[in-house]
Amino acid sequence: MTINPDLQGRSYPAAEVYDVGREKIREFARAVKATHPAHFDVEAAKALGHSDLVAPPTFAIIIAQRADAQLIEDPDAGIDFTRVVHADQRFIHHRPIFAGDRLVAELHVDGVRAMGGGAMITTRQEIFALAADDSRESVATTTSSILVRGEGQ
Repeated sequence: MTINPDLQGRSYPAAEVYDVGREKIREFARAVKATHPAHFDVEAAKALGHSDLVAPPTFAIIIAQRADAQLIEDPDAGIDFTRVVHADQRFIHHRPIFAGDRLVAELHVDGVRAMGGGAMITTRQEIFALAADDSRESVATTTSSILVRGEGQ
């Protein structure tokens, strides 16, 4: 199956909420070797003026990949995940991610470019924190590019 060129411009709504927990931040920080005390110790984070533990900047990838899954799982997209190579990932942070945040992400397909028998797909994930009244605060914008290799590549 070939990549659907009509994906460009498509958007996928925010899916399920991701509740950011203290232990998830600590586990992620350990995994990426982030050693700042604000990732592990609530009092250290509060001493810096934060409300709770602060996630390492790349923590946003967890929420971004959950949004990307909507595209990968969309049968109309024509993406065979066994043929995907991750090409690029970028983050723009509008504010830190904190323990206690309730995050959602909207997915936007910004580009689809044919390359040989495959395609380069660029997506943008807009990540928001939900308040108790369900209003949204922009947290991060992530951009991802994947190469879907064609048959025989």
